[in-house]
Amino acid sequence: MDHIMGFFAPVIVYALIFVLNAVLPGRWVTGYVTKTGTDQKLRYRLNGLLVLFSTIAIWAGLCYTEVIPWDWFYQIRWQALTGAVVFGLLFSLIIVLPNPKVKDNVLADFYLGRLENPQLWKGRIDAKMWLYLIGAIMLEINILSFAAHHSLVYGEEANIGFFVATGLLTWFVIDYLTFEEVHLYTYDFFAERVGFKLGWGCIAFYPFFYSIPFWSTAELSGSASSWWVVAGVIVFFAGWSLARGANMQKYIFKKFPDRNFLGIAPETISDGKRSLLVNGFWGLSRHINYLGEIGMATGIVLAIGHIMAPWPWLYPIYYIALLFPRQIDDDNRCAAKYGSLWEDYLERVPYRIIPKIY
Repeated sequence: MDHIMGFFAPVIVYALIFVLNAVLPGRWVTGYVTKTGTDQKLRYRLNGLLVLFSTIAIWAGLCYTEVIPWDWFYQIRWQALTGAVVFGLLFSLIIVLPNPKVKDNVLADFYLGRLENPQLWKGRIDAKMWLYLIGAIMLEINILSFAAHHSLVYGEEANIGFFVATGLLTWFVIDYLTFEEVHLYTYDFFAERVGFKLGWGCIAFYPFFYSIPFWSTAELSGSASSWWVVAGVIVFFAGWSLARGANMQKYIFKKFPDRNFLGIAPETISDGKRSLLVNGFWGLSRHINYLGEIGMATGIVLAIGHIMAPWPWLYPIYYIALLFPRQIDDDNRCAAKYGSLWEDYLERVPYRIIPKIY
């Protein structure tokens, strides 16, 4: 029975999140993206933090009343991963195949998607927001359950770095859902469609692969050196400062072009119609937020402390493999959009991701 329940566990969690997302109070905001073929901005209903805390409260209640063990999601992790992989594939097929093709290549359409911004009930449920929400919450449930397992196995000899890293990734999840509106102005929302990459990625890859540092060390003995824990915390928050700072500066500039950010007056270049930021975080490199994402992932691995174990390092390596090619795609997109203005921007901000290096 546990095998069957484990297989369907992600679907049950995702369905619960869908219901909570639809019925719990939320605030309506206007996003950056326009409806296809119009100049009308899309509307979104945001309540991610409330959905997160409600879902975690339900999970904790089930554990406290002994309906499931605290480490149940660790015990059924392989079955849950299998279920998420299958559900993610089915979701991708359903969201892609019935809709008009974008490319002649069916595989490209399946991978990248055909619908740009599918919504239900006039934005009450937005597909992209729901996908990121289920990925973040399932990830949080996984790492809390994995931390519970580590504690149950080792008791007083548990690795303090494991719990610090759990706290760091929890910060990552809460931070993302706190600033939901800010992320409406990021690459995923204005540049990507909903297909296998985004759908399967959030349903299966995000909540299970991002937990691999915890998955692979939950049963390893030995406590992290305090130096590695401190280094991990420093690297994580340095990365978080870059990622959050860059995204906030861009968000404020898009909504309030003349407003200062952290006391920094926006400096721009313009062609008379469009403007690009060239100072603050966006003067350091063209994708300084990507460096921040890589830093956060690296900090989590360092804090766990098993630095010679290879599997945890897959997490930051994935970010490098994802974000460096994305930077090239984003630059090509911007070059097509901004023309000569983009060439001026490249002269002002020559570095792609890492200031003074790349």
